[in-house]
Amino acid sequence: MLEKFKDTSEYLGRVLGYIHSDISEISDAEKEKITKETVDHFDNYVSPGWLKYRKSVSTNAAMLEWQDHDSNVTDLYGNDFIDCLGGFGIYTCGHKNKEIVETVKAQLDHQALHSQELLDPLRGYLAKAVAQITPGDLQYCFFTNGGAEANEMALKLARVATGGRWYVSTVNAFHGKSMGAVSMGGKDTYRIPYTPMVQQVIHVEYGNAEDARKAIKNLIAVGEKVAAFIVEPVQGEAGIIIPPKGYLKEIRAICDEYGVAMICDEIQTGMGRTGHMWRCEGEDVVPDILTFGKAFGGGIMPITGLICRPPMWTEQLVDNPWLLGSPTFGGNPVCCSAAIATIKYMIDHDIPGECAKKGALIKEGLDKLAAKYPDLIDEVRGIGLMLAMEFKTSEIGYQVATGMFSRKVITAGTLVNAKCIRFEPASVITEEQIAQVLQRLDESLADTRAAQK
Repeated sequence: MLEKFKDTSEYLGRVLGYIHSDISEISDAEKEKITKETVDHFDNYVSPGWLKYRKSVSTNAAMLEWQDHDSNVTDLYGNDFIDCLGGFGIYTCGHKNKEIVETVKAQLDHQALHSQELLDPLRGYLAKAVAQITPGDLQYCFFTNGGAEANEMALKLARVATGGRWYVSTVNAFHGKSMGAVSMGGKDTYRIPYTPMVQQVIHVEYGNAEDARKAIKNLIAVGEKVAAFIVEPVQGEAGIIIPPKGYLKEIRAICDEYGVAMICDEIQTGMGRTGHMWRCEGEDVVPDILTFGKAFGGGIMPITGLICRPPMWTEQLVDNPWLLGSPTFGGNPVCCSAAIATIKYMIDHDIPGECAKKGALIKEGLDKLAAKYPDLIDEVRGIGLMLAMEFKTSEIGYQVATGMFSRKVITAGTLVNAKCIRFEPASVITEEQIAQVLQRLDESLADTRAAQK
């Protein structure tokens, strides 16, 4: 033993004991200790701001998540919450999906990580499956670890493939928080601290194809070349904003006209959540590059990536496979096994269809509540299980979210729109649970209305 770290070893031994214990085996005194220590650790070793945020809807009481299942999250004391946030779109197949978990366990018995030198077969199997479930001629895959990383690779790929240097993105877009991704973002809060960033970026109005055309046309007119137009088929963090019908098709045509790569960021909209396996598919559009993530790992393992059309994978990338990137853990066997199991589960259980059906049921209920509380609610919008309720003020939204939390329903606002709360539950949410959520939302709205008087 390294004697200077003896205390750390003993401390971690106790933590491992918690991990290996059933919740019923942890005493109330230990639960109290775990809660107190967690607050202290976040305050001193993670971020006091994170702690403040996580306590924002819990009446200043720290709530520790400990277990999950299906559409539920259970805290350390056994309180069961209906999860209508879904990890911001991660848990489309539910929490701790048994089929996906069992696959990951089996792969761990074989191999956890790849050697980095021999060929890893699961990466190949997964890449073929992704090519089969994405629209059109999308073919070549590159696997990464997080959504921002996937979008970074997409931006780099567009430059290599087109020779362009400029990017066009949209106002209020969210593509991640790495330097390139945040440069594409359309919210000043996340951009200002990092300026100057990637300089050759123009932002245009979301949903306005003519605005995009003008921006690209004007750049070309002054001798510049545009690498890519990056777009969310539905803007998630902006508050679940759906563009006008035909918008994506118009963008596709504009990109074709001017030789610009079209990147569809489907990290949140993809993998069935909007009622189609991919939202661009629902609009009959094939992008040049499609990025995916969140639900791609089945809510079990972190895996993201991109897929592109054959012309995008240039000879330059063939000659140097590491030019685009070489993430150490990208496409590792355990994560690939989770994604493979996820895709099969989604196909076998028609998860896009489940999202469409249950999303319509929730939206019908939300629309009725909007009609009942017009003094509080501005709008209900969304598609599939990607829904939002926008309130008259941010304060109202906060009060409603607080009321929902006190009634054991998890929801949240968005990163760029504080007036909205989103509803992104798992596709396995039951009709009974949907009815409970709507009833509890009704109660929370009634309390909020009373507090406004």
